[in-house]
Amino acid sequence: MIALHDLLSVSDEVLTLAAPVCRDGGDVLDRAAFRARVAAWIAHMQSVGAQRCALCIDDPFDFACALFALFACGKEPVIPANATPGYLADLADAYDAMLSDADLPPFAWHASTKASAAANAAITPTHEQHAAYPIDPQAPLTLYTSGSSGSPKPIRKTLAQFNAEVHTLERQWGALIGDATMLASVPHHHIYGLLFRVLWPLAAGRAFDRALSIEPLQLQSRIAQCGASVVVSTPAQLSRWPALPGFASLTPAPRAFFSSGGPLALDTAQQYAAAYGAAPLEIYGSTETGGIAWRRQDETDAWEPVTGIEIRRDEDGALSVRSPHLDHPGWHRTDDQIACDEQGRFRLQGRLDRVLKLDGKRVSLPELEARLALHPYVAQAALVPLAGASRERVGALVALTDAGSAALRDEGRVLLARTLRRHLAGYVDVVVLPRRWRFRLSLPFDARGKLPASAVAAAFTARAEGMEVLAEARTGAEASGGDKLHYELRVPPTLVHFAGHFPGLPILPGVVQVDWAVRLAADHVPAVRAVASIDRLKFMAPVSPGAVLRLTLAHDAARRRVQFAYRLDGRECASGVIVYREPT
Repeated sequence: MIALHDLLSVSDEVLTLAAPVCRDGGDVLDRAAFRARVAAWIAHMQSVGAQRCALCIDDPFDFACALFALFACGKEPVIPANATPGYLADLADAYDAMLSDADLPPFAWHASTKASAAANAAITPTHEQHAAYPIDPQAPLTLYTSGSSGSPKPIRKTLAQFNAEVHTLERQWGALIGDATMLASVPHHHIYGLLFRVLWPLAAGRAFDRALSIEPLQLQSRIAQCGASVVVSTPAQLSRWPALPGFASLTPAPRAFFSSGGPLALDTAQQYAAAYGAAPLEIYGSTETGGIAWRRQDETDAWEPVTGIEIRRDEDGALSVRSPHLDHPGWHRTDDQIACDEQGRFRLQGRLDRVLKLDGKRVSLPELEARLALHPYVAQAALVPLAGASRERVGALVALTDAGSAALRDEGRVLLARTLRRHLAGYVDVVVLPRRWRFRLSLPFDARGKLPASAVAAAFTARAEGMEVLAEARTGAEASGGDKLHYELRVPPTLVHFAGHFPGLPILPGVVQVDWAVRLAADHVPAVRAVASIDRLKFMAPVSPGAVLRLTLAHDAARRRVQFAYRLDGRECASGVIVYREPT
């Protein structure tokens, strides 16, 4: 191991400079190549007057070189969580200049060929290729994550903190990994990828792969060139791989699979244990704390603190950590709730805030709500986690403005949701965007003015009457006076009313359609519950299980009437008039 701040200052020892850094296809870029590339970046940085530079470089080798060039120049690297325009605009005050792949200085390195070496010498003089560049161990680095307040949260760390962590990782798993190449399906813009894919290999003198390996056949191709390997991935990727070709036949088998970004499903862990003799090594931690604990689910579902990490459970169940990876010697309180066991391990019991991990990406629900509220169609928004068949997703419950209601009426729910997804995609990674959408006139605040999470979640299930309300909007009636209510309703295939109506050809009974219209109208005009008669009732087309109906309700208060009309696939399928009694 070498200290990260010594990577550019150790003297030109053959063994040191020959240590592998990066595998680029069939080639190996060693520390000599790394230092030459850093020198090229330093020359480039000298023309950049900015002190704080945002690193938006997708290539991991060039990212690492640019990162250490910034350290060597005494500049502060800023690593945004993503490079979407809206997100970078929010961070505009956090950096003075941005470095992207388009800014890469020219460079070519193949130490085995004299021509390439000559080309390198022309770009970066030989005396600079191996020049010593001292780096301050306390050099600052800022990463961004989603804070519970809803805005990107800066996490300022020092190189010394990262150095402490990579030495911890080496003590914990260095013997297991040996000389294996680090293959990865994760980017390096977040702390997990930065540590495991780039910094740890750099300090340990083992290679990381330049390419991403996002499915088993790609892994096998890279293993064929690299030989011994370790895979750095996420629960979302690892859960997909067992069903893909080549999963159980990776040869030679990776020495370990690492997973972080959320809990790995037990059945997935068992599939890896069956195929490779051990479940993935799951890493639990955060950008603020670094790594805290680990587990292998073929051994236990409890988390064991990493060597040198102390944990405790606070009175409200919150996990607190004392770690050499922090910037202070005291306890750091997290927003995770835990239960401890007698062996000093712990189990997670949920969050105290509203920050989730989705497909390895950290997402703040308040942030998404605030972003949605910026759109002219949105009056208010509430987001809630929804447990799916295989992974957790987010549902968005949106109260619409008049403009949003008009868009829902004219374009429909699907196009409206697509518009709002595109709006959010300008700020956050697409994998954390809401997958399910519900539109309402208002959010379900209770009598105390609170918005219970249970009430928001209930919007994504069928009502007690059976129908599932996908969307609700109000628009002004043109000439009839009063307002019109517009609904999109899903007819659940499991609806009890289909039983016996009719055998072999289930059809939604007309009386149920009338009942739904009455109940929805009564939500806004309670007097409608006192039904006097149903007039001008017509049924023009059958409604099958799973159908999505569009319902319009037009209230005529002066005549105590509500006209309703159902449409299915653009055609009217039922209509009538609800006449209600005067209040007594």
